[in-house]
Amino acid sequence: MKVLITGGAGYIGSTTAKALEAAGHEPVVLDSLLSGPAAFVRDRVFYKGDIADRALLSRIVAEHPDIECTIHMAARIVVPESVEKPYEYYRDNVAKSLELFDQLHALDKPRVLFSSSASVYASVEGFEVYEDSPLDPPSPYARTKQVMEMALADMAAASSLRAIMLRYFNPIGSDPDLDSGVYVRAPSHVLGQLVATARGEQEAFTITGTQHPTRDGTGIRDYIHVWDLARAHVAAVERFDSVLAEVGAPSTVINVGTGRSVTVRELVAGFEKVHGEPLPVREAPPRPGDSVGAFANVDKAHELLGWRAESNIDQAIESALKWSDRRAQVLGYE
Repeated sequence: MKVLITGGAGYIGSTTAKALEAAGHEPVVLDSLLSGPAAFVRDRVFYKGDIADRALLSRIVAEHPDIECTIHMAARIVVPESVEKPYEYYRDNVAKSLELFDQLHALDKPRVLFSSSASVYASVEGFEVYEDSPLDPPSPYARTKQVMEMALADMAAASSLRAIMLRYFNPIGSDPDLDSGVYVRAPSHVLGQLVATARGEQEAFTITGTQHPTRDGTGIRDYIHVWDLARAHVAAVERFDSVLAEVGAPSTVINVGTGRSVTVRELVAGFEKVHGEPLPVREAPPRPGDSVGAFANVDKAHELLGWRAESNIDQAIESALKWSDRRAQVLGYE
């Protein structure tokens, strides 16, 4: 099967492309390279451009008429930046995505697998969220994901477009062969900052938010190995039509996590165990747009996709540390 991946030069996109290849499929990558590095494209079929470029989309489909599904991952994703620059987030994550979806429909390429986010959920008692749990996205980034879920559901209801929306929880780690991983030099997410602290690239790791109503006051997360997340995309692509037939609807939402909760403080302890040394740790108030968090109920993913997370958090941490040793070589900088 041939699959178009927007944002396929990114961290999750490139890992998913590799998982598709391992399963016998052929990814076609569309990426602006605004953030994703060209090195992650490797030798795959690649188009550099914007997801809202209708002429480019038409050319891609003309040159690859056997594309059967589009995985839409291209997006801006940094929560604090979305608070500072909401226009850019709504323009790129919403307005351009609408152009993409409409053009895919016009080109008779109706299957869309959309990268959504667990950040759309409201805080709930016990922190376990189901696909029908209340929503209350706390940041412009998260709200762009909710808006696109609603838009996709409406477009699917009104046309031949079909959509599966995967709500990601917290991807960490690297692909099994260390060909790709987190690529930014100053990552904003927790594990990237832990690695940077361990490597001496920053003075200390800062826990942002220590007064949350959780078991130790820090945020609750569901950390999923990026390779498991990539495998979930493969399962969704392969079962796309049967999933929607099973739910009896033109679109559906599926949580993709481990089903286990980990606090930020517990992640730090786990990281120190794998790393073998304690880290300097500071505490600070929550960042703009931060949420208490949640962990996934993954029954629907298991039932519809036949998928479960297979890696544990120690394996993900270990792969992230190994990738940090290799990153400069892969990306070509010191």
